[in-house]
Amino acid sequence: MGMGFLWFEAACASVFGLLIGSFLNVVVYRLPKMMERQWAAECAEMSGNTTALETAPFNLMLPRSRCPHCSHQITWLENIPVISYLFLRGKCSACKAPISPRYPLVETTTAMLFFFCVGQWGASPTGLVWCIFSAILLTLALIDWDTTLLPDDLTLPLLWLGLVAASLQWTPVGLNSAFWGAVAGYLSLWSVYWAFKLVTGKEGMGYGDFKLFAALGAWFGWQTLIPMILLASIIGAIVGIAMKFSTGLREGGYVPFGPFLAGAGLAALVFGPAALRQSVGL
Repeated sequence: MGMGFLWFEAACASVFGLLIGSFLNVVVYRLPKMMERQWAAECAEMSGNTTALETAPFNLMLPRSRCPHCSHQITWLENIPVISYLFLRGKCSACKAPISPRYPLVETTTAMLFFFCVGQWGASPTGLVWCIFSAILLTLALIDWDTTLLPDDLTLPLLWLGLVAASLQWTPVGLNSAFWGAVAGYLSLWSVYWAFKLVTGKEGMGYGDFKLFAALGAWFGWQTLIPMILLASIIGAIVGIAMKFSTGLREGGYVPFGPFLAGAGLAALVFGPAALRQSVGL
């Protein structure tokens, strides 16, 4: 395959990444609310009080996206990734309320990740699975930052896809390393969780962190777990301290760990597992 054609494939992937990034914005906002509705429905069913449940459809497709300030329905012309945001100058076309810059940032980041993956591995099964990996990881990081939730609907498919990709030799680790990476990833944070809880009586992290770290172990092998957890912990500590001094900590004084685990996973993707292991002398 010529280098020129590879760059063309990567450019096409980046355009597709913009579209996927627009969809990821929807997932980040709606999936936690869908989970809350499901929990409310389950609680209402157990209590026998189902009269107050919301019956209007709410999923990743319905209802149509609207401005949160004036309920103006977003047209397709106002929903073109990045371009619409620039054309509207970051404001709602109806009420002129500001639109969060996160939307074009997520779209651009997804496009860059897709460009990297396809530029690295071409339009191949390997390039495709790494695009999926990066999209799910970005989504998990944003959801956890917003809500402190790491949905099983994302962490478990990420874990299983990593094992399947390893078995098909689409990732640089063998199935044996991927399997033990998943086991070690889960058990390591599970052990830390219970040790912390037994000593302090408090919960230091959620079960979603165990599953996310297990998924990273499945994608990069058990050998890369130590540098990834060190990188995530160091960056998380720096951000936490900075937020404490800037009074940016949320109620309870905690910072979710998932975004930093996801960041370590993306670092392993971009720089390679070997580079991360060498950074800590492994």
